[in-house]
Amino acid sequence: MRHSKIFVAQHDGKIVGTLRLTTKKPWAIDTKYFSPVPTPLYLLAMAISPAHQRKGFGKMLLEESERIAEAWPADAIRLDAYDAAAGAGGFYARCGFTECGRAAYRGTALTYYELLLK
Repeated sequence: MRHSKIFVAQHDGKIVGTLRLTTKKPWAIDTKYFSPVPTPLYLLAMAISPAHQRKGFGKMLLEESERIAEAWPADAIRLDAYDAAAGAGGFYARCGFTECGRAAYRGTALTYYELLLK
């Protein structure tokens, strides 16, 4: 927990989403695919409850993560998504993240995304 902060999204008094931002590089991410920046943050464990998906909560959570990262301060947000039909890659792309590489970790296909901050 020294390197991470966990955030939750609430609606009508209920938790509808969560994510974790960390300065420590996760094991499944290969940094060679990303733009070189002094201080990246890694977005991990983002989840929106099934009942609240496709209602804008995920996009709002990503927009808030961008504000948090700029205040951190950080230069980029990096993440990976499963490279499969059930993966969230298309969602991240629609929210302004740029695909920057594809790799496999322990047989799992991943797509890497980043959002460079101003």
